[in-house]
Amino acid sequence: MPVGGLVPRAAENAAELVVRNARIHTQDERRPQAGALAVRDGVVTVVGEDRDVAGHIGPDTRVVDAMGRRVVPGLNDAHLHVIRGGLNYVLELRWDGVRTLREGLAMLRAQAERTPKGQWVRVVGGWSAEQFAERRLPTVAELNAAAPDTPVFVLHLYQSAVLNRAALRAAGYDRTTPDPKGGQIVRGRDGEPTGMLLAAPSALVLYSTLAKAPTLSDTDKRISTRHFLRELNRFGLTSAIDAAGGFQNFPDNYSTVVELAKSGQLSLRIAYHLFPQTAGQEIEDLTRWIEMARPEDGDAWLRLNGAGENLTWAAADFENFAQPRPELDDYEPEFEKAVRLLLENGWGFRLHATYDETIRRDLAVFEKLAAEGLFPGDGRWLFDHAETVSPESLDRIAALGGAMSVQNRLSFQGEAFLRRYGPGDAADAPPIAAMLRRGLTVAAGTDATRVSSYNPWVALHWLVSGRTVGDLVVRPPSNRVDRHTALRLFTRAGATLTGEDDVKGVLRPGCYADLAILSEDYFTVPEADIPHLESLLTVVGGRIVYAAGEYEGLDEELPPLSPQWSPVAHHGGYQRSGGARQAELIGEAVAESEQQRRWRVGRGLADDGTVTPFDPCFSL
Repeated sequence: MPVGGLVPRAAENAAELVVRNARIHTQDERRPQAGALAVRDGVVTVVGEDRDVAGHIGPDTRVVDAMGRRVVPGLNDAHLHVIRGGLNYVLELRWDGVRTLREGLAMLRAQAERTPKGQWVRVVGGWSAEQFAERRLPTVAELNAAAPDTPVFVLHLYQSAVLNRAALRAAGYDRTTPDPKGGQIVRGRDGEPTGMLLAAPSALVLYSTLAKAPTLSDTDKRISTRHFLRELNRFGLTSAIDAAGGFQNFPDNYSTVVELAKSGQLSLRIAYHLFPQTAGQEIEDLTRWIEMARPEDGDAWLRLNGAGENLTWAAADFENFAQPRPELDDYEPEFEKAVRLLLENGWGFRLHATYDETIRRDLAVFEKLAAEGLFPGDGRWLFDHAETVSPESLDRIAALGGAMSVQNRLSFQGEAFLRRYGPGDAADAPPIAAMLRRGLTVAAGTDATRVSSYNPWVALHWLVSGRTVGDLVVRPPSNRVDRHTALRLFTRAGATLTGEDDVKGVLRPGCYADLAILSEDYFTVPEADIPHLESLLTVVGGRIVYAAGEYEGLDEELPPLSPQWSPVAHHGGYQRSGGARQAELIGEAVAESEQQRRWRVGRGLADDGTVTPFDPCFSL
């Protein structure tokens, strides 16, 4: 962007990029605020004011005028299923940010009309029924009406899925299909599947059904991943820690990001984990991987970070808060073998653990190994999720040198959690303030894409406000954090989990030039507007990887979306909110929802709404 009054003066070692006329939140304690910075060879070289960078501007320097906007270090999602998400992004119809079920069904109907025979319409995560004005799921009848012949699969959190008749046929489900372990295929009075699948409590029935849908070619997987990374860049994300996950096999499902890294086409820095996929074979898988690679193998763009978030399948609890907490069988012997193997070889790990009951059992294994001198070890380790972790467990985690990674799963499941466990437990789910008081490293993420949305600003809003996407206040002020702390959890803390806190999450000379120019000032916008923030310009390693508004056209060109019928090509990803027409649609949906509620109350099927579902002091 040409800027009047700035004359190129640097004859050599000129900056490649200069950002000026900005309000830069550096997160550097020595210089918290600045007005300009300069970048060369992918790192920040100068942080100061316009006059400080003027001498570094050469004939080829790209000068970006921030126009007085807020600049922050690039966001780092500490728990994102980015690799799996990229492989499927262009196949998915996203309801992230959609405010009414009416609008979601209209999108689904339009997508079904353009989806070719043999392909599915799939709505997979990033939304909750509580975000809709109607406050409900779509019905099987509505899916059948919207898409009579095209298979439709709609996943709702880790709780359930709704399929139309065509999807049941495509999945091969009929009256003879047995229920999988931990799941239920709901059946009608005639014994035939109705189209509802329930996690009871395991989500395996949901994911195994989704796995029956067609996949992309290798070429389209690369295109899909690049467009997904660009979508993440749209919100100012510059780094992510991939938590692996089910149906993500190593090395096969990692080949796409490896190829993109080799060709310099990643626009997001990824630190990845390895997750044993086959129950009973976990030790063999971990042993093989230890022989193949070492943590921190790779470079600044793609690097191995350790094992997890499962080490053994038997040790994993389930987070379907609509169901009781699962009772796990005896898993400690194999779990101990896995942990010992990793520690003895200097590998770090992360552990999926929703409930304190699971965390206490894991800690007992760790303390046994600590007596042998294996804790604290060389590898970084942490618990993920930990919604019900107790103060006593936090003390034990701190003593063993562990860390925490929290996600805004209760943005989307807060109502279900509150109904099952009550306002007292919901107020501390998870106990972020207690974690911070103990000096634990606490990093924040989304756990996208199967439950939460990948929009990090929704998660930041949850950290600050304690509210769900349905606008229910669940966490009191004592268990919230201020905006500066929330941003640190989404930047510097994640860098600590990957051993990069000396170069990432802060804007000072010698650190990665990863930053975002925001659409509004995160520190001053009304709290309710935090989820609507986006980046206007995102820079990773000095490269402009996303540009919008006044900066449109400055970013790198992407290949066209493929296939052409992709939902992303027609509907985009996360749905922007606002506009008169949307307000009108929301009003219509609310009125319709109120009529349905009154009908249910009149027949004794629902309460009259006079009972407050949470302690009113929490709204202060």
